[in-house]
Amino acid sequence: MEFITANAVYIGLAFGSGLALLWPMLSGGGGAGVPSVSPTEAVFLMNRSKLLILDVRDEAEFASGHIQGAKNVPLKELTSRIKELEKFKTKSVLVHCQRGMRSKMACRVLRSQEFTQVHNLNGGLDKWVEAKMPLVKG
Repeated sequence: MEFITANAVYIGLAFGSGLALLWPMLSGGGGAGVPSVSPTEAVFLMNRSKLLILDVRDEAEFASGHIQGAKNVPLKELTSRIKELEKFKTKSVLVHCQRGMRSKMACRVLRSQEFTQVHNLNGGLDKWVEAKMPLVKG
């Protein structure tokens, strides 16, 4: 007991640090259990399996450059257009936007609709471009 009282500040700091590290997972933040993948991991997914690449940016952003083969369904239209994606419920889906925030929300929507293999592109297209991965326009 003497050890605890003598080191209460350090014990509190250790507990607080642990909680800060675990908070995103405990709060259900991020993609709510959806794995985030790097651009390199995304390429492995693309090469390994037939998957849907879902771009949830708006049409103008999509036209300015997107991953080859991506389907554009803006986040604001996702729930109303979910039926278009039904055939991918049990297949891999790679979701992305520009920075990764809208895609996290889209991942939550897809998971709530029982899509089972949803992956979020960590950092979005910004990280994709930073990794020197190709884009197509139009």
